[in-house]
Amino acid sequence: MFKSATLALLFGFAVLDNVLAATPFISAIGSKFFTSDGDQFFIRGIAYQLISTDPLIDTEQCKRDATQMKDLNANVIRVYHVDPTADHQGCMDAFAEAGIYLFVDLDDFPTQIEQEHPIWNKTQLNAFSLVLDEFQKYDNTAGVFVGNETQAAGSPAAPYVKAAIRDVKAYRDSKKYRKIPIGYSAADVPGNRPMLQNYLACGDNDAERAEFFALNVYEWCGDSSYDGSGYSMLVQNATEYNIPIFVSETGCRVPRPRLFTDQSAIFGPEMSNTWSGAIVYEWIEEANNYGLISYGPKVDPKESTDALDGFPRSGKPTPVSPDYSNLKSQWATLTPPGVKLSAYSVSAGSITPPACPTSTAGGWKVNGDASLPSLGQTLDSAATASGATPTASATKASASATGGGTITGGKEVAGMGIGLIGVMIGFVVWL
Repeated sequence: MFKSATLALLFGFAVLDNVLAATPFISAIGSKFFTSDGDQFFIRGIAYQLISTDPLIDTEQCKRDATQMKDLNANVIRVYHVDPTADHQGCMDAFAEAGIYLFVDLDDFPTQIEQEHPIWNKTQLNAFSLVLDEFQKYDNTAGVFVGNETQAAGSPAAPYVKAAIRDVKAYRDSKKYRKIPIGYSAADVPGNRPMLQNYLACGDNDAERAEFFALNVYEWCGDSSYDGSGYSMLVQNATEYNIPIFVSETGCRVPRPRLFTDQSAIFGPEMSNTWSGAIVYEWIEEANNYGLISYGPKVDPKESTDALDGFPRSGKPTPVSPDYSNLKSQWATLTPPGVKLSAYSVSAGSITPPACPTSTAGGWKVNGDASLPSLGQTLDSAATASGATPTASATKASASATGGGTITGGKEVAGMGIGLIGVMIGFVVWL
């Protein structure tokens, strides 16, 4: 349970650790994000993955993109794949100068928690830790994801995701890093609502709870509405939620043009009291037609190594019309007032975690009170669903990090909602 004194103490320590920081850092306090200046932080984000391995190593490209994103009024990027051994100083500085923060995924294809046969082992934790080691250096690292859309119907992977949150939090704290928020990005699976979000935030043990929850939502398509899109249910499910919640992907591509009218609800009075903003998918225009900018006309990929699938990956960012201007127009007028931390801290102390969900026949299959797997263990699904102490056996998991800590690989559709993945299945690699 959150206590106001505890919240104040934790935030106070974070402030002391970063008192000389040039960029206000982000903390999760109660159900909201706050800057170290005490202002509530709302996410106006863009999914940013120019190349499959790491888009944060080309300083000059980052400078060009950061300038364009500032014009768009973005304040966050989400990056799905990075190389933790690379030098990110130039790019992180470029985005910081533009007032832009980073949410970064810790996993990659070799180390992600799988849906059907989930595992969580030392190899995965080591790989996650390498990414955290690298990006904790930067004050504009706003948060990290331990996974993206790993859950299927019934969510057998959920205990492993929560175990990953537990162990990454423990690693962060053992290294005495600032409390960079650690959370998860979920697919919008109706059968998991709101059980998954409640499961990751429930329980008496704060060490096991997520520090934020995010949802990839492709429900508001075209000129829809708050009720017609189902967004009203998102708010209902998040009422009195104990940690920050936000949209980690949004932006239907059909019908055209993309209007982004859902932003008026997310940042308006209907949702801004419970939701902390949204990340729009995505920055670069490529085969999936979700891009907000392009780097030039399509070319023959055989003639240009910089044009995977024929779409250039660097150069001057040129807005895609009218999508870019439609989003810019939305964000230009949406400024939720928020609340000051000084006024919020008292009420935050009364926020309690949700009840842990119980398993149901033919639906959610995880009992929230069942023990989490320890590192390298596999749970018996029947015991986990019943709530009994699960039998666990050590397993030699197949997940492995690339030698030297380098994370490689790419996502075809980097975490799009499950319902949209089928549309893009013909492509093999991300970008």
